[in-house]
Amino acid sequence: MSYASALEPLRAANTLAEEELYRWRHLSTDGAPVRASSGVMLGVDGDLEEDAAVDAVLVCAGGNPANFDDPAVFAWLRALARRGLRVGGVSGGPYVLARAGLLDGHRATVHWEHAAAFREAFPRVLLQATLFEIDRRRLTCAGGVAALDMMHRIIGEDHGYDLARSVSDWFLQAHVRPGSGGQRLAVPERLGIHSPAVEAAVELMERRIEDPAARSEIAQVAGVSVRQLDRLFAARLGTSVERYYLALRLERASGLLQQTSLSVTEIAVATGFASASHFSRAFKRRFGRSPRAGR
Repeated sequence: MSYASALEPLRAANTLAEEELYRWRHLSTDGAPVRASSGVMLGVDGDLEEDAAVDAVLVCAGGNPANFDDPAVFAWLRALARRGLRVGGVSGGPYVLARAGLLDGHRATVHWEHAAAFREAFPRVLLQATLFEIDRRRLTCAGGVAALDMMHRIIGEDHGYDLARSVSDWFLQAHVRPGSGGQRLAVPERLGIHSPAVEAAVELMERRIEDPAARSEIAQVAGVSVRQLDRLFAARLGTSVERYYLALRLERASGLLQQTSLSVTEIAVATGFASASHFSRAFKRRFGRSPRAGR
């Protein structure tokens, strides 16, 4: 989805303008076809050894980009950046750019699934929870259909917003979102609930993973008593405030285990546990395996 959303608007711009405004080439690390996560094979035009006579390069990455470690790719991207090219990443692509050192001091975004690990791994990047960011010569997009919104912006800046609107209309994109838009559904839509108090409580919990809020603070923010909040969570979410909060923190910890090289102790601290042993016991109860086995 990320790949198609980034490429198809360029093809549409050419078709609607009735001239070749954009040309593109596909490159892989070794010049071999690439298998997408859906199983579809994508043919390529060459490998990274070829002279890249381009104006911009977009890195599209899926799966767990934290596992990607190819010094040759990082060096190639840095060389392109030194030439003044626009360098961008889509979905997990920003992770690759950050590993190459190309996002330090830049605003950037990445898919919410990778955000916690990204923030821990690259503290010098100004990470935003947005759909896309364009900061100087760096383009980053959270992926999915957000690439459609980013390409609308790029086509508009390159060739005018009348054409950009025509491209969006062609793809039935009835609403073009600004880059500053949020990545995820709001809490009521995501959880299927309609309770301002529960919504406020969940939003606070999601913000306070490393430094968990006390039940009394959560209830105060929700505007209800602690006892009333407990009843609301049981009725709307089928669980208690404590169990819901613990599950959030453990899900974050699971992501950090898989996407970072942080130690178990560091991950315990990053997800609000008093000790590595406390974290390990809670993790094993939740997932049926130790944190090291989870990694």
